[in-house]
Amino acid sequence: MSVDINSILRNNVKEKLARNEVVSSMTVRLVRSIEIARIAKTAGFDTLYVDVEHNSFSFDATGQICMAALAVGITPFVRVPTSRPEHVSRALDGGALGVIVPHIRSAEDARRVVLAAKFPPYGERSAAGQLPHLQYRSFPTSIANQALNDATMVTVMMETNEALENVEEIAAVEGIDMMMIGSSDLTAEMGIAGQYEHPKLHDAYVRTIAACRKHGKHVGVGGLSSRPDLVAEFVRLGARYVSTGTDLAFLLGACMQKAKQVNDIQL
Repeated sequence: MSVDINSILRNNVKEKLARNEVVSSMTVRLVRSIEIARIAKTAGFDTLYVDVEHNSFSFDATGQICMAALAVGITPFVRVPTSRPEHVSRALDGGALGVIVPHIRSAEDARRVVLAAKFPPYGERSAAGQLPHLQYRSFPTSIANQALNDATMVTVMMETNEALENVEEIAAVEGIDMMMIGSSDLTAEMGIAGQYEHPKLHDAYVRTIAACRKHGKHVGVGGLSSRPDLVAEFVRLGARYVSTGTDLAFLLGACMQKAKQVNDIQL
């Protein structure tokens, strides 16, 4: 039976961003089993990303979570540990519909990510045959590669002063979809660690949003889960992707609240 590739390969995050809607994201840093995908979907998140930069997840566990997310209709991303092709392409081949790449400092860094994430003619990603994104169905390579290129998101992290100095050039790189500001790392590098209300961080968002608007890219808010007021401010300025926090923080926060409820009972 013939199946249209577009009927099984969709990236709802790309679709929402194209409609200028706000995307909610959950970071997976603790749970190594597939249940987390269903939990994220039930909670109402648009997407999750498995944070391989900041934990010891294997690519096997990462792929299982991504495939579970695909099955329940939530877009899976992976924050890879480096921009090396073997990290980028393995995360994508395992089921991710996009990568979030740290330590980007220049347009050349960004171009290397695109080369690793996209199939020819836009990149150098190697064809792996049937992929989980396609339900392991076989399609002509030309059709599969184009559809996967269209569906795959490439996000680069803006975490350094050098990246900010090159924000215009990075935003102009063809194949980059989004630039996400890592507020914690960026303020630390600026010498204002944790000072999220500092004008320097505000200016970083303003500059990044302006550059992305000019070049048709999107902006993500990261590292501000403790400051929903600032998240709302930056969304109003033009950011559209919000990283809301980690599964670890959500679990710990709920546990502390329940323990406090009992400990506060007056006898």
